[in-house]
Amino acid sequence: MAYKAPVRDLSFVLHDVLEVERYANHFADADLSRDLIDQIIEEGGKFAEEVIAPINRPGDQEGCTIAGDVVTTPKGWKEAYHQMVEAGWTSLAFGTEYGGQGLPSIVSMAVGQFTAAASAAFSMYPGLTGGAYHGIEASASDELKQKYLPKMATGEWTGTMNLTEPQCGTDLGMVRTKAVPNGDGSYSITGQKIWISAGEHDFADNIIHTVLARVEGAVPGIKGLSLFVVPKFLVNEDGSIGERNGVSCAGLEHKMGIHGNATCVMAYENAKGWLIGEEGRGMNNMFVVMNEARLGTGLQGLAIGDAAYQAAVEFANDRLQGRALTGAKNPDGPADPIMVHPDVRRMLLESKAFVEGGRAFILWTALQADLQKSSDEATATKAKDYMGLITPVLKAYLTDKGFHVASLAMQVHGGSGYTEHFPASQYLRDARITMIYEGTNGIQALDLVGRKLPSNGGRAIMSWFADIDAFVAENGDNEAIKPFVDGLADTKKKLQDGTMWLMQNGMANPDNAAAASTDYLHIFGLTALAYMWAQMAKSAQAKIAAGDADPYYVTKLQTGRYFVERILPDAAAHLVKMKTGAEVLMQMPAEAF
Repeated sequence: MAYKAPVRDLSFVLHDVLEVERYANHFADADLSRDLIDQIIEEGGKFAEEVIAPINRPGDQEGCTIAGDVVTTPKGWKEAYHQMVEAGWTSLAFGTEYGGQGLPSIVSMAVGQFTAAASAAFSMYPGLTGGAYHGIEASASDELKQKYLPKMATGEWTGTMNLTEPQCGTDLGMVRTKAVPNGDGSYSITGQKIWISAGEHDFADNIIHTVLARVEGAVPGIKGLSLFVVPKFLVNEDGSIGERNGVSCAGLEHKMGIHGNATCVMAYENAKGWLIGEEGRGMNNMFVVMNEARLGTGLQGLAIGDAAYQAAVEFANDRLQGRALTGAKNPDGPADPIMVHPDVRRMLLESKAFVEGGRAFILWTALQADLQKSSDEATATKAKDYMGLITPVLKAYLTDKGFHVASLAMQVHGGSGYTEHFPASQYLRDARITMIYEGTNGIQALDLVGRKLPSNGGRAIMSWFADIDAFVAENGDNEAIKPFVDGLADTKKKLQDGTMWLMQNGMANPDNAAAASTDYLHIFGLTALAYMWAQMAKSAQAKIAAGDADPYYVTKLQTGRYFVERILPDAAAHLVKMKTGAEVLMQMPAEAF
């Protein structure tokens, strides 16, 4: 099966739905012209198809290897990465002041969908570099920025994020890695970090680690943490690579998926590091890196689902089994392709609806990420509010559904999908991790309910409701898209109902809020996709009404109808479940489980 980048679909969302060109006045330097954007996504799609996708399957089978502390990636991966760097794909969204191309996030995340679908494991190397880059850019001194960011922007050097330790993952207040001031502005970093993706590899001459550590004598817990930049090799004053730092890979994790990405145990032994921002502000500064990673993980989950869906469609058209219930569709053959069977179509349409709705959701969110930097204060504030509110939803909901789509794809393959002869197995294995790393989806739900909803007095969620209400009011009389508008309005009411229930029941008993959080997040995800589908339906219908005979638009409406009729009703069940509260979950004693 050959991955095909959905260039046509992204172009439709970018230009016809989001109309990105009209935001050009919000950015001083960004070129949002249609011709340029289309050229970038077309070439980015080709690169993903021709260079990255062919190494995905062999890379999964071979995996990474370690000899001493030297990690070797699968055959052909280093060469593919160097091609990526030389072609400029790693530098799209980085600032021009550091040698990047300065393109908006919406463009880089469009191309990022292709890269992650072609090979999720491969995409993590440049993806983690992006997180580390933006963390340094946001909080580090000018000296550190000038030292590290130019070569990270080009992709010559890569980056990582180092949080987790054997005794702590979610509860980072228990971090033990220590930092001792050296008296010259540097610190000696000592400790162990685990599950560090792309922690060591053969892609780049230097790896720039962002490391969470506790300065000697700092207060316990989260407030005592600081963030440091710790390079694999020290960097000389002239920018050249110096001596090896006291950081090494002590081992590789053996995982069920993403075999091509080196998941490392990192050992820090008096490694030299430099403070990013202020002491005691480590978590605040690391959140820049973490939020970038969470958005990237949501994209990754959805992209894997897209690749799995494409493989399932190809299999369904090729596999001959049984006859259509309404009569043979392939009378000259021994059987009909399984595409004729309603239940196979159910699985494929469900996958298509989630993939296309999620794709639009990612691009809409990327637009908000760009608008945070708008010169218009009101626009920037609203976008920042949305980014805070939406990030946990996008990460958790799209990875849940990406895995669901990968599971459906395996089911379409039947027994063949359960073997390693077809790609379905790899997609399922790769997708599963996205629900866990960068904050488990349960943690994302708690973050949404406990932190993001009440932030600024609930300003973000009220603005979200107002935007949906405005869309419904504007398009309520459009009979051609009435099912989409009505479905959106109804689901938004359920989300609003769930929000009020949380306000009334969560404060009195926090367990109620926690017990309801996952179902609430899923109602939010359904509302978000309903909003995207309503906008896509409006744009597609407008094209049809204008006389455009491209079957793409009819197919878009048909896929959206499936979402509205067969998926959106799930919101009602989630609302009922969340309102049951915590009693049934918490009353059973631990020993009874």
